[in-house]
Amino acid sequence: MKKVRTIRDAFDHGKAFIPFITAGDPDLESTRRFILAMEEAGADLIEIGIPFSDPIAEGIVIQEADIRALASGTTTDRIFDMVADLRRDTDMPLVFMGYLNPVFYYGYERFFTRCEEVGISGVIIPDLPFEEKGECAETAAAHGVDVISMIAPTSEDRIRMIAGEAKGFLYVVSSMGVTGVRSEIRTDLASIIAAIRQATEVPAGIGFGINTPQQAAEMAQLADAVIVGSAIVRLIAEHGREAEPFIRDYVQSMKKAVSRR
Repeated sequence: MKKVRTIRDAFDHGKAFIPFITAGDPDLESTRRFILAMEEAGADLIEIGIPFSDPIAEGIVIQEADIRALASGTTTDRIFDMVADLRRDTDMPLVFMGYLNPVFYYGYERFFTRCEEVGISGVIIPDLPFEEKGECAETAAAHGVDVISMIAPTSEDRIRMIAGEAKGFLYVVSSMGVTGVRSEIRTDLASIIAAIRQATEVPAGIGFGINTPQQAAEMAQLADAVIVGSAIVRLIAEHGREAEPFIRDYVQSMKKAVSRR
């Protein structure tokens, strides 16, 4: 396996663009191709979603992607195998995004051992409360994996506490509710980012709802990274295995917007 670049490396050349993709939608070979296409298009770090039957933080677009992925026979073991194969062609930082139940039942030690083996640098677990992350963070750290914390608009009184213990990068949730494209983002993100800056030098990325280059450029003025998921997953829903050129064009346009900020 190639020596994998770190999460910090993703932020070394200006503002980062972080796309999300659901593993196994429509199949794992397509996921592998799509990840390489996003890297070629300028992605700095990629989030790989582990499909789950009850993704409580996701809107309908990613819910349906999870259903398609599970129906295609995607399992956690097969995702690890896909990433191991992917590592023959890329050293870019990769992060898993998934729910606690699959990680718990896989077994923390076994899960994070495999993450280390295939070069997964971090995990985002939306349903893991900050106060309870210790139950897996120690095991993750022993295998060089960062448990990435999320800061929501309702986290006001806890921002400095969460940020002060942040690893990898902070995922700032732009809006209340579940994932999905939004025409407007009205949260006072500037004050959230300002509070984060006072507590840590760990980079902060804004996600949830961002889908246009204009929105990406606006978010990049505030944060160190822009995170986009549903808009990419929707392209896959529309084009299936033939989505690669559409994904590449979209990521190129978003990376360009983030870079010019």
